[in-house]
Amino acid sequence: MKAVKFLGLFFLLLPAFGGFARSDGRATADIFIGGREGYPTYRIPALVVSRQGTVLAFCEGRKTGIADSGNIDLVLKRSFDGGASWGRLQVIWGRGFVTWGNPAPVVDRDTGIIWLLCCRNNNRVFVTSSPDDGANWAEPREITGDVKLPGWGWYATGPGHAIQLASGRLLVPCDHAAGGRYSHVIYSDDHGAGWKLGGVAAVGTDESMAVETADGRVYLSMRNAFGQKRRAFAWSDDGGLSWSPTVVDPALLDPTCQAGILRYPAAAGGNDAILFLNPASDGRNNLALRVSKDGARSWSQPRTLFPGPAAYSDLTILPDRSVGIVYENGRVWPYAKITFTRTMPEGD
Repeated sequence: MKAVKFLGLFFLLLPAFGGFARSDGRATADIFIGGREGYPTYRIPALVVSRQGTVLAFCEGRKTGIADSGNIDLVLKRSFDGGASWGRLQVIWGRGFVTWGNPAPVVDRDTGIIWLLCCRNNNRVFVTSSPDDGANWAEPREITGDVKLPGWGWYATGPGHAIQLASGRLLVPCDHAAGGRYSHVIYSDDHGAGWKLGGVAAVGTDESMAVETADGRVYLSMRNAFGQKRRAFAWSDDGGLSWSPTVVDPALLDPTCQAGILRYPAAAGGNDAILFLNPASDGRNNLALRVSKDGARSWSQPRTLFPGPAAYSDLTILPDRSVGIVYENGRVWPYAKITFTRTMPEGD
């Protein structure tokens, strides 16, 4: 009994051992802290900025502990001042003792609607949307039959933000299990009214995120399920309908973890940058940012943003052109809390 009580106390105290204090002036806030606001654990963050400039941070609120299944809600916090302060926790969806997870939001620049793709019990796919900057959300609509093939088992959207291509297509990276693990994408060409299955990447990949490069190609950054501790990637020349052979990038050290990627448009006369964010380590620690100036073909050395335990993350461009980041972290383990911070591509 003493051991059980000690472990219980240990997990209750984990949030108190949060991140490392910052002294360089970078705006940082712990926005989801395990054990507070009704949830023992928060995981799987995603981040977008609405057309009106509101910052929306999504994640899973896990009521039954750290496990990927159980009683899990989709939750949200919003900031109206670029991440300097955050509003109350909103439950987007949490009906029933089921798993609602893997948030993959995308903002339609043409309509302003915020679309949120998610999964129920890790095998059914749903979409909801907000027309009012995340204040209210539609009843989730099931699209499993449109985006999942017979024989597929496990299914996950994202996690992390999805993208809108120059063509207007909404493109959501996903993954599934079918005798192996595969990354794939789903898409909408009618502003979220209907969704279709896109191309499937090679076996041995899973959680993925995408970016459209300046030449109109789509780069899919994928977790390498073969345990090679390096990131995998593939290219599409047709907006995600098909993918090139998968390549392992020897430059991108990765502990078999989700990672964030983002296109950062250049100021007038410059070149766009591609930003890559992950725990640049053999283990889930040392959250670091890399920059590519040649369309994701080569990368800078990693710049550490948080040296301690860290795992899943996401990033977005804030209204002032700084980069907003959310990431799982803690002093003892990487799942104590989710923190927001901001930086610039080339450093503070």
